[in-house]
Amino acid sequence: MTSARENIKRKRKIKTQRRRLKLFRFFVFLLFLTITLSLFGVLSYFIYGVAHEAYQRFDAMYQGYQERRLERNQAVDEKFEGYTNILVIGLDEGADTSGVEATFADSLLFVSMDNATGNVRVINIPGNTLVPYPSGVTGRINGLYGIGGPPLLVQSVHQLLGVSVHHYIALSPSALAELVDILGGIDLYVEDEMDYEDPESGLSIHIQKGYQHVDGDTAQKYLRYRGTALGEVGRLYRQQRFVKAIYEQSFTVDTVSKIPDIVRLFDEKMKTSAEVFDTARLTKVVKSLNAHPPQTSLLPGAVNDYGWQPDAEAIAQKMKELFPEPVTEE
Repeated sequence: MTSARENIKRKRKIKTQRRRLKLFRFFVFLLFLTITLSLFGVLSYFIYGVAHEAYQRFDAMYQGYQERRLERNQAVDEKFEGYTNILVIGLDEGADTSGVEATFADSLLFVSMDNATGNVRVINIPGNTLVPYPSGVTGRINGLYGIGGPPLLVQSVHQLLGVSVHHYIALSPSALAELVDILGGIDLYVEDEMDYEDPESGLSIHIQKGYQHVDGDTAQKYLRYRGTALGEVGRLYRQQRFVKAIYEQSFTVDTVSKIPDIVRLFDEKMKTSAEVFDTARLTKVVKSLNAHPPQTSLLPGAVNDYGWQPDAEAIAQKMKELFPEPVTEE
C-alpha cells in the first residue's frame, strides 16, 4: 500500500511539474511574441517614416522638375516639338573638368536630332560671332559664358537662329579627350602638318598629316590648332570633320559595352540642363538615330574687323531648310 501511494504521489508530482513547465513555456512564448510584435511595430513605423520621407523628397523633386519642364516647354515653339535641339558648349582650355573655371565658350555646336527620322544636323557657331550683350553693346558670343553661363548662351543662340534649344551640354577639353578615349579613339584625316608650341599655356601640338587613328589628347589638340592659312575658319571645318568621326565611332559594336563609362563621364565631368527625369525620353531619341553621318554646316556670315558677322537673311533661309513648316491637309 505504501509503495502504491508513493507511486501515485510521484506521478502526481511529475504531472504537476509538466503542467508548470508547459505553463512556463507558454508564458515565455507569449513574452517572445509580445517582444517580437513590439519590435516589428517599431521597425514598421521606422520604415514607414523613412519611406514616407523619401517619398516626400522624391515627390518634391519631381514637382520641381515638372515646374522647370513646364517653364522650358513654354519657351519651346510648337514647330520644334518633333526635334531634340541641344547646344554643345566646348569650354576654353582654362576650364577644369567641371567647367567651373571657364570664362569663354571656345566652340559652339547647335545639334538638332529629328525624332521621327533619326537624322542629325549640326551648325557650327564661331566663337567670335557678333551678338547683342545684355548691356546693349555688341560682343563676341563666346564671352557670354563668363557673364551668364550656359543659360545666357542658350538665350543668345535662340535669338540668333530663331529656334528653340531644349538642352545644353558644356564640357572641357579634358572631358572631351576622355570621351574619345572611352570610345577607343577616332579616325581622322589631318589635312596639314600641325606644329605649334605655346610654353606659356603649356600647349604643344605636333600631329602628322594624313589619315590616322587618334586618341583623346591628340583629338583635342587637333580641334584647338589654329595655325593654318584659313585660321579660325579652318578650325571650324576641322570641328565638322571631328563631329562626323565621333558620330561614326559611336555606332560601332564596342560602344554598347562602354555606355556605363560614358554615362559616368556625363554625370561627373559635364554640365547639362538634362535631369534624371529626362533620361527615358533622351534615351528613346538616341536609340532612334540612324547611322548616316550628320549634316554639318557653318553659321551663315562673314569675317570683318571685329569677328564673325552673322547674315540674318541667310540664317533665316537656312532654318527654313532645316525646319520646314509641317504640311497640313485641307
